[in-house]
Amino acid sequence: MNRIKGIFLLVTALAFQTSFSQKDGYWDKTRATTEEITVSARDRIVIKTQDFPEGTTEVVFRITLLDKNQQMAGSLVSVLKAIPDPTGISQGSAGAVFILSKISGDDKCKYVVFSSADLASKYKENGKTADACLVQDTPISKDAKLLSADKSACMKLNAGNLWFGFESKNWIMNQKIILEVVPWVDNKLSRGWTVENRKAIIDQCKTSNLAQKMTNSDDFCVCISDKIQSKYTFKEFQKLLAVERAKAFKDFGNSCFGESSLSKSVYDDLRKQATGLTKQGKHGEAIVKLTTIINDGKATALDYNTIGSSYLLTKQYGKAIKFLKEGEKLDNAELLIKLNLAHAYLLNDNFSSAKAIYKKYQSQNVTDSLSWTQKIKQDFEAFKKMGIQNKDFERVLKLID
Repeated sequence: MNRIKGIFLLVTALAFQTSFSQKDGYWDKTRATTEEITVSARDRIVIKTQDFPEGTTEVVFRITLLDKNQQMAGSLVSVLKAIPDPTGISQGSAGAVFILSKISGDDKCKYVVFSSADLASKYKENGKTADACLVQDTPISKDAKLLSADKSACMKLNAGNLWFGFESKNWIMNQKIILEVVPWVDNKLSRGWTVENRKAIIDQCKTSNLAQKMTNSDDFCVCISDKIQSKYTFKEFQKLLAVERAKAFKDFGNSCFGESSLSKSVYDDLRKQATGLTKQGKHGEAIVKLTTIINDGKATALDYNTIGSSYLLTKQYGKAIKFLKEGEKLDNAELLIKLNLAHAYLLNDNFSSAKAIYKKYQSQNVTDSLSWTQKIKQDFEAFKKMGIQNKDFERVLKLID
């Protein structure tokens, strides 16, 4: 029983641990800030961090006060090797405790963090902290925090640098303070692909001819955006000539369209739209939808039959014959195409060609439950409702009865 309970607890722990998404990025140790500061008694000092790289979304900082001759037991950079991403800190795990220095002096100080040089300069002059994005007003001997773009005003306002201000609470002796700041760089954002830049690519994609064929082009445009981001940094993409950018969109669009189920879904959607339009009597609009499928080389025999029927109902008999013959090439056994072709010949004043087809299949069914003769009668009634009359309608009915 205890063994089962132990396994259950282990599985639960693993599930909890993996429920947090791992962030795709790295601690930029080459642009970390490590400053050993001596603050004079009753003095204030401001330290500017190293420039954060593009794509910085979080920083971890550690402040440690040391007594004379004390040395750091281990740098923050070395500690962060054991914490592969910021979630290990922000979730309050052991990592959050681990980044605190193992030693510190008896001295204490207050500190503040600013997001601009002007605000930091004013603090140094007058000691006012109202404009600081972080204030530690209780004197401490050591501290460590994670500042993230989604939670900290320091990172929301500025991701290029931070300014740390220290005020000594020692009235007699100088203080030795170690400031360490390490930025976390998001891999995707480090290439310049901010939310705004990605949105611009997706918005441009949605204006393309291919995207406009789709009822929902979100997946298609995200696919193109991902491929562009993978091949180019934002600055590289911006430097491309207009024709080069257009070619990139076209090539990646064809790739995304072909490698997914998008192609089938697009044409299925066009067919559904065409069917809906024909039911509403909007045969001209249905023809436009079906023409797109045909021009893209994705038409089936039934697509040719549907467009042929729409051409018949809009009195474009020559075009009906043309497309129905193309459909015949794809499926010579489809009787719906044969019947519409007979109608097209009849309405185009070619009774002899129509008669041959009407007679040839009169003993068959066009579907499992609808006979050839019944279908002819239904079609003739539909023609009359559309204002399409022909002197040979009765002649055909007598021929097949």
